[in-house]
Amino acid sequence: MTATSGAAPLNRNMITGSIMLATIMQVVDTTIVNVALPHMQGSMSATQDQISWVLTSYIVSAAILTPLTGVRADKFGRKRLFVCCVIGFTLASMLCGAATSLEQLVLFRSLQGALGAGLVPLSQAVLLDTYPREKHGSAMALWGMGVMVGPVLGPSLGGYLTEYFSWRWAFYINLPVGALAVLGILAFVPETQRVEKRGFDFFGFALLSIAIGGLQLMLDRGNSLDWFGSTEVILEATAAGLALYLFLVHMFTAQKPFIEPGLFADRNFTTGVLLMFMVGMMLLATMALLPPFLQSLLGFPVITAGYVLAPRGLGTMVAMMIVGRFVGKVDTRWLLITGLALMAWSLWDMTAFNADVGIYEIVYTGVIQGFGLGFIFVPLSAVSFATLAPRYRSEGTAMFSLIRNIGSSIGISVVITVLGRQAQVSHASLSESITPFRHALRGPEMPALWASLNDTALFALNREVSRQALTLAYINDFRFMMYMTLLAAPLLLLLRKPGAPPGR
Repeated sequence: MTATSGAAPLNRNMITGSIMLATIMQVVDTTIVNVALPHMQGSMSATQDQISWVLTSYIVSAAILTPLTGVRADKFGRKRLFVCCVIGFTLASMLCGAATSLEQLVLFRSLQGALGAGLVPLSQAVLLDTYPREKHGSAMALWGMGVMVGPVLGPSLGGYLTEYFSWRWAFYINLPVGALAVLGILAFVPETQRVEKRGFDFFGFALLSIAIGGLQLMLDRGNSLDWFGSTEVILEATAAGLALYLFLVHMFTAQKPFIEPGLFADRNFTTGVLLMFMVGMMLLATMALLPPFLQSLLGFPVITAGYVLAPRGLGTMVAMMIVGRFVGKVDTRWLLITGLALMAWSLWDMTAFNADVGIYEIVYTGVIQGFGLGFIFVPLSAVSFATLAPRYRSEGTAMFSLIRNIGSSIGISVVITVLGRQAQVSHASLSESITPFRHALRGPEMPALWASLNDTALFALNREVSRQALTLAYINDFRFMMYMTLLAAPLLLLLRKPGAPPGR
């Protein structure tokens, strides 16, 4: 492939701006639709289970097509593929906004996910080639802003558009962004050399697709179907496990496998992928918990909840701008341990939340957590590719994005499941202490209604018990994620400080 690290500063800036538009457009779309789902449900006359396929179809199709990015970039050229993906994603977004039935919406969301699957790995690969090695930290800081801040801004933007316009504008807003990105990529991004003779391992791709698709369906459907109490989930898990085993055997035995095992021979890349898996769990899992916590327990409107969460993204942006200057000058492991410590600190503070927590505490912990994510994401993205041979770059960035997305899916499924089950356990535990003989219920600080213990009082009391039980469940989830953050720290010992640039 042709390196573009010698690009003039002006061209470099224009390349960065163009591909970041595409990256932000795709990343924001993973969360912008979430807050609009109830409006879509009413518009399409769909059930809760049916409307969830709007999210599922996008996630599954994007996950399946992400590993294909490296092969397609080699075959057709990175620039040509990039332009096609942006145009296709934008057109699919317009179709989603114009959909008149649930079937159309699910179909177009699948198309949107498939066409946008390569945008994030392609943008990372282009940036790594555009900037010289000593500036990879700054490049990954810019790229990380889009990838990390996008999921934070998505709910706020989606809530605003849905509230004041329509849920359809959550898709239509992609048109001007996509058009600018296409013009910039066509004008400034150089084309890479095409590898015409590269074969395509259909069998390996099919096995990996079944494994990823089965896993994503299991994770997305498991919570609503009571996990392994459902035949559907058992079948999906079995298909995913068997396909993954066969894929791994095939990868190490085939002459030209779909993913070359040499990609994982680089210790920094393999360790970085494992760490990115854990970062993916922490990033979107927290974002999956906080909006319902603010809206269900604290009674915040959608827009207010978005504003309260926005400083978290601001903290991430500031941290990325700071840490980008230190990458390559300070041992990466120190930057990463700082990020993990900030993450653990914020999650520990969040375990002190209650049903009456103030806005200051939410914003304060969010900013600290945003700082922590910024200190993790940028150096991790840089060190993972610092010693990886450039010929593996497109394939490596695709795997990097895939593993992050799988980590996010697993993280969300785990915390939502833990939340539901802990809420039930806490409710049962608290209810055991509620009897007509407890004098505490008749204390002067208690509502007078509870003392009567009639049907109205029992209903009000049960509602408060449920509220407190749900609060305890959220606290347990925050504590669980804090432990996961601490468990990631020993992986830093496997990273090595990059030496000379790898050869081609």
